Amino acid sequence: MSSPQKALPSLPLALTPVLLTLIVLGVQLFYFDDFTPHVPLAIGLALTGLVGIKLGFDWEDIEKGVFHVIHVSLPSVSVLITVGMIIGVWIASGTVPTLIYYGLTILSPEIFLAAAMLLCAVVSLSLGTSWGTVGTVGLALMGIGAGFGIPAYWTAGAVVSGAFFGDKVSPLSDTTNLAPAVTGVDVFSHIRNMLPTTLPAMLIALGIYLFAGYGLIETGSASFEKITAITASLQENFVISPWLLLPAVLVIALAVKRMPPIPSLFAGVLAGGLVAMIAQGVGLHDVFTYANSGYKIDTGVSEIDQLLNRGGIQSMMWTISLVLIALGFGGALEKTGCLETIIKAIMTQVRSFAGVQTAAVGTSMATNLVAGDPYLSIALPGRMYAPVYRGMGYSTLNLSRAVEEGGTLISPLIPWNAGGAFVISALALGVSDGQLVNLLYIPLAFACWLSPVIGLAYAYTGLFSPKASEAEIEDWRDSGETIADLSDHGWETPAMANRTPAE
Repeated sequence: MSSPQKALPSLPLALTPVLLTLIVLGVQLFYFDDFTPHVPLAIGLALTGLVGIKLGFDWEDIEKGVFHVIHVSLPSVSVLITVGMIIGVWIASGTVPTLIYYGLTILSPEIFLAAAMLLCAVVSLSLGTSWGTVGTVGLALMGIGAGFGIPAYWTAGAVVSGAFFGDKVSPLSDTTNLAPAVTGVDVFSHIRNMLPTTLPAMLIALGIYLFAGYGLIETGSASFEKITAITASLQENFVISPWLLLPAVLVIALAVKRMPPIPSLFAGVLAGGLVAMIAQGVGLHDVFTYANSGYKIDTGVSEIDQLLNRGGIQSMMWTISLVLIALGFGGALEKTGCLETIIKAIMTQVRSFAGVQTAAVGTSMATNLVAGDPYLSIALPGRMYAPVYRGMGYSTLNLSRAVEEGGTLISPLIPWNAGGAFVISALALGVSDGQLVNLLYIPLAFACWLSPVIGLAYAYTGLFSPKASEAEIEDWRDSGETIADLSDHGWETPAMANRTPAE
């Protein structure tokens, strides 16, 4: 028997666990200079539990909310585990070293950042997973950038821009399917409606990376002696051959055939292990060790050792533990009604379409910031704001774009979010070891934050902000979708006309 519906908390009470958690998080990050947000987020979960108990929830109710969100996001944890294995095994197989070798010999420092963004965009579009792209191609690109003497944060910014662009518009992506699902539109209409913000953001980012390559970054300082030393060391320690790229080709081919991401990525693990044994003479037990604990090598070249000593399931445990705690915090906030109260308070201040669009993007960003979960940042605002868009007579395509941009694209820019934690871990940015300068990848991931900015500009100018068609309104009625009555705010729309009393 389910427990009765509890009253929503007041706004001050709903904000209490959020603000206190941010304060504790700030103390940990900035006062103690310790980038391990796990305990502050766990404290936030406990504070939210106390709020829930004050509202009349049993701990069992709150626990169910916590584990429900964790359960829904377990596929993401599975991707983390699989990518950890891929990194270790693909280094051992020579796949990653081959990518680095050819990248250093084919690309020039000047065009590297732009090429890195485009390559990650194409791969992510094909795979439908930004995380898989960051953990495979992104890893190799970090090595190439290091060889060229380009700061890690610049390379990471380009990788993140390209990888999350592809995730945002790929029909194979889970978030690209989630956003239209919760807002009631079809996925291909959603993708088409993303293009007016996505393409300009990518073109602007491409121009900035080209300008940086030719003007801002001192690529002339890229030592050809160092590049020669890296390529020579790779040839000395690995068999380098184009056919070693077969594991990567296999994963892309499976993605093109629309196979599920986790089996596709695990096929890459198996293929990488087989190639490692055939081409590099690695034993089966060594393959198991690399998949679990990561690859280990001592070449005498610091750049190579720093790049290739990584991977394995265990390397992802810091990230996985952070993701699970952050998701639990988000689940508690949702279960106790804290997030719903905050969103409703925002809605009382909104009177225009541009205001609603801003609120939807901002709520997705804030949910990403507080709850640490890109899925919750799409699903919750998508459910909460959809009736308002219908009441205003605007297509919910506007909402699906808003939550995708505030959810998918902002998640890698928040270090304690699931997306940001994965980027920092997979690209070995060393933030937890004190290399905080590498957090500069956040402002340098231009495509990720430019896209929502462009979207908000459209909302205030009316460009690319479609109103609901007659067919869409009819579909709302046929499906029994909730349509908010905004007549008190001056909104008399076709969606509100001729409704039956049941509506």
